[in-house]
Amino acid sequence: MGYRKLGRPADQRKAMLKGLVTSLLQHGSIVTTVTRAKEVQSIAEKLIALAVKEADNYTSKQITLSAAKKDSKGNAVTKVVTSKNGNKYNVVEREVTKDLVKVDNPSRLAARKLALQWIYKTKDENGENANVANKLFDELAEKYKDKKGGYTRIVKTGVRRGDAAPMAILELV
Repeated sequence: MGYRKLGRPADQRKAMLKGLVTSLLQHGSIVTTVTRAKEVQSIAEKLIALAVKEADNYTSKQITLSAAKKDSKGNAVTKVVTSKNGNKYNVVEREVTKDLVKVDNPSRLAARKLALQWIYKTKDENGENANVANKLFDELAEKYKDKKGGYTRIVKTGVRRGDAAPMAILELV
């Protein structure tokens, strides 16, 4: 039997489901029709289960970062340097710092790539890039680590005014 076609061609259906899955993971709940909610619930449950399985599968690595020094106004600090042949150049001063970062192990990286097939790149309220995959693997996986499924809930809310389609709220538990 497989899946619901939702009255759309395959490319439109997949785009719609990707948008709904991304919104659900980013905001925690969405309002949609009951049939769409059931399809999105199936996809979201699988993605969260994948993230929970790979929750602690990373290593920490110390890296060296080089960034431009900034003055009090936020502008880059420059210094004048003379080359071998006597030319003078403005060079941006840099500061080197060490930082500890998480590095995904191969199976977690593969799981992240599978999840990215169902997640769009989005922006948050401030217009900054919001990495929904990081939220899925860092926040949601930690939240549901001790749970064995049932990460989402569908609450039926009645019918839509225009076409009487049954509506529901799909939310993360």
